[in-house]
Amino acid sequence: MGTVGTLRSAGVRGGDEVVVPAYGNPEVAEAVLEVGALPVFAEVDGDSYCLDPAAVADAVTPRTAAVVAVHRFGRPADTGWIREIGQRHGLLVVFADDAGAGQADQDCVRRRRDRAAYLDGRLTGVLTPPAVAGHTYEEYVVRVPGNGRPDRDAFARALRARGVSCRVPVQAPVYRLPVIRRDVYLPQTERAVDETLALPVRAELSRRELQRMAAACNALGGLLQPAF
Repeated sequence: MGTVGTLRSAGVRGGDEVVVPAYGNPEVAEAVLEVGALPVFAEVDGDSYCLDPAAVADAVTPRTAAVVAVHRFGRPADTGWIREIGQRHGLLVVFADDAGAGQADQDCVRRRRDRAAYLDGRLTGVLTPPAVAGHTYEEYVVRVPGNGRPDRDAFARALRARGVSCRVPVQAPVYRLPVIRRDVYLPQTERAVDETLALPVRAELSRRELQRMAAACNALGGLLQPAF
């Protein structure tokens, strides 16, 4: 059952509020709108890019009916704390995977983790994702130090020019997308949108390709200075 079906079957309806992530794909907020409820955007944790449990607690009002948390880039959301908040307030709590996340077999996940561990130990030109139990590395998302989006975008162009594939995983906060636009500003979300870059950790990547990626990132990262 998808998010829309889960919300409907739980009785979420017009006039209800549903707490959703501000960083990521818009499908969750769109599902809330489809059942007639109001998406309330909560801040993300700066390490995991998943819902920050403290922000979820702050977003709860008497009209809140549910929380939808997303496991982002293969890293699990903080299920324990979010469930505890839901139980405390009598809320439906739904956990969803990132849109497009596949069901990889264990061998594929193991190889992605091996490639992520290799990059963890060698990348110095970017800020690497904290290693946590359960991370399957659907994407290996780093932060580009410097002055936000202009430096991140320039960094991405320079990487591609050196033959290293990469992509900006989230183009804008969900609350600024045209179909959903809300008068909201969440600083952690804004920073994540402006600084993050996804590097490939596909199971078929060779060690030579990983070495080239690390060398390119380290060379380019040395040219950037963090903003103060």
